Amino acid sequence: MNLKLISTLLILLLCSLVYGQNNSIQIKVLTEKDNTSLLGATVYIETIQKGATTDFDGIAVLQGVPDGKYTLQISFVGYETIETQITVPNQSELTFYLHESADALETIVLQSTRSTRTIKNIPTRIEFIGGEELGEKVAMNATNISMTLRESTGIQMQQTSLSSGNSNIRIQGLDGRYTQLLRDGFPLYSGFSSGLSILHIPPVDLKQVEIIKGSSSTLYGGGAIAGLVNLVSKTPEDEPELDIMLTQTQALGSTANAFYSQRTAKWGWAFFGSGNYQKAYDPEDDGFSNLPQTWSINFNPKLFYYPSENTTFWVGLNGSYDDRKGGDIAKIEDDLDGIDQYSEENLSKRISSQVVFETRLDSVQIIKVRNSISFFDRTLEIPDLTFTGNQWNTFTEATYQRQGSRADWVFGANLYSTAFDEDSQTLERDQEDITYGLFINNIYDISERFIIETGLRADYANDWGFFALPRVSLLFKAHSNFSSRIGGGLGYKIPDIFTEEAEFINFEDILPIDKDTLEAERSYGLNLDFNYQTKLSGDFGFSINQLFYITAIKDGLLLNSTINDQFQFENADGEILTKGAETNIKFSYKDFRWFLNYALIDTRLNYLPGNPQKPLTAKHNAGSVFMYESSKWRIGYEAYYTGSQLLSNGTETTDYITMGLLAIRNFKWGNVFVNFENFTDRRQSRFSPLVLPPNEDPIFPEIYAPTDGFIFSLGITLKPFGNESEHHD
Repeated sequence: MNLKLISTLLILLLCSLVYGQNNSIQIKVLTEKDNTSLLGATVYIETIQKGATTDFDGIAVLQGVPDGKYTLQISFVGYETIETQITVPNQSELTFYLHESADALETIVLQSTRSTRTIKNIPTRIEFIGGEELGEKVAMNATNISMTLRESTGIQMQQTSLSSGNSNIRIQGLDGRYTQLLRDGFPLYSGFSSGLSILHIPPVDLKQVEIIKGSSSTLYGGGAIAGLVNLVSKTPEDEPELDIMLTQTQALGSTANAFYSQRTAKWGWAFFGSGNYQKAYDPEDDGFSNLPQTWSINFNPKLFYYPSENTTFWVGLNGSYDDRKGGDIAKIEDDLDGIDQYSEENLSKRISSQVVFETRLDSVQIIKVRNSISFFDRTLEIPDLTFTGNQWNTFTEATYQRQGSRADWVFGANLYSTAFDEDSQTLERDQEDITYGLFINNIYDISERFIIETGLRADYANDWGFFALPRVSLLFKAHSNFSSRIGGGLGYKIPDIFTEEAEFINFEDILPIDKDTLEAERSYGLNLDFNYQTKLSGDFGFSINQLFYITAIKDGLLLNSTINDQFQFENADGEILTKGAETNIKFSYKDFRWFLNYALIDTRLNYLPGNPQKPLTAKHNAGSVFMYESSKWRIGYEAYYTGSQLLSNGTETTDYITMGLLAIRNFKWGNVFVNFENFTDRRQSRFSPLVLPPNEDPIFPEIYAPTDGFIFSLGITLKPFGNESEHHD
């Protein structure tokens, strides 16, 4: 009997010990400002590697927590992280209040990575343009996004035509076709429209711009060998927003932009419209335009439906009409006909739709389905040549996201198609391509200091084959002041005729893509960067980012001449190799900011004897921007240095410096601004001719410097409501 009693007591004691060491903790997370529940906040105990996320009521439950003392970490996007000591078991209610973060860098949520993490917790290196910086770029140029992009370190806007102003974005020395340009995650700007895409995108309705340098094909498919640029649009908020922006330049360029958005409980809407007229501009008075006569209109309405707190459905429509005519001023202005008059006209029309459905199944799972259909029609006309055609692009994607306490997963599938139809009686250059893709991406917190991101994409392109695209990135955080990222991946690009070389000769006498002999371009790339930021003393701040990169392209697409005075595309017998470094330094003191940057771009054509530097690629670039920022004023002075470049014939160009000055005065009702762009009037015509005779069939040298020179602009932005409250008289 005594033995049975002792056994029973031991069993009861053991059960009590087991029960006591497996506690269930309920934690409630609220906002400090208004005591509302936070959905999706992360609650984590590092020492036992247990975590959970809060539900709709702001409650997270941690199961199986042994007795003891622990450091509990509570974090949520846009709020300061709490680290507090708790004792288990604890009979009192565990309720915590999060305070909104004052550090804007920590609260930035990026869309390009398909994650809801903040910028400081993502291993992929992403450059971010948003808020007031984006507003400054809009004031400098409200017509298109070229100014927004070209002043970022390591990015060059390469103009391919004097007459039409066509420009391509180059990241780290690689041609524009290697950069994927997105709008809200949709790949809408490529192929036939690539040389005009930058010019068709006004920046006024953008919320932020995200730039990933290096191979990003795992995230968005083929084409992102040099990187990607994701333009993120504004969305309706509870408070209505209305912006009306009017700009006038001394070069007789007039631009009007209007954006309006509002949201109710179930519905939301946003509308953006813009119009631009540019008179043909000839600063040299040589009778030939440096800026084409331009008429352009853009519109972008969106309708949002919110059937519940967890579901969003929206549809959008983008449309643009753009007519550019450059060349002989008399021909443009008076439409005179004569043998000594040259003109080039680009007439393009675009219409595209977007449909997005997103629903949160619970606090950790999200499903998103999206589709876009885009139609682009373009006619290029010069004397004795008309190049006209249209292109259809479709994109459909479905993704499933799961956000855990330590790991975020994204699973997805997509279908991308493109069809180019040329209206030609001589050359049959129509091309259709369909690509099927599956991808998976994971971000995992190894520890407080190490976060790893891995991904794999498998694409199958009709006529081009199968592509496996792995990528990996690692983030190391030594402490709050220092971090480092290293990452790399593979990429590819399907050939088409729309390259910078083809654009330069107006696609004349270019043979079609031969799918039987050409191979898709393939790449590999690696990035390594270091970040350090600190407060030097008092109000002095300092930060530095140092990037090193290398990207190699195999089977690069080249345009070579034939014995019949035509041109055909061939694969390069050797790599295109670009490597270099980017340095970004920031000093701050109270309302003053000083930014310094330097880019070393060493892009080599290893398929040519001597491995020469890529033409029209400056090896050394530097910049300085000094800003004063207050609630009333934003004043900035900038200077940019562009080093010497090589032309295709081996000639070395001169280096040059451009300077600009911007002033913005804020009021309750909006702001007024004045911008002196390139006020030292650096123009290529000061170094070498822009146009060579004969007049009826001129020769256009390659463009390596600004062609328009000094541009003075004056503008006003009206904000009847939705303006920041701190702007006052």
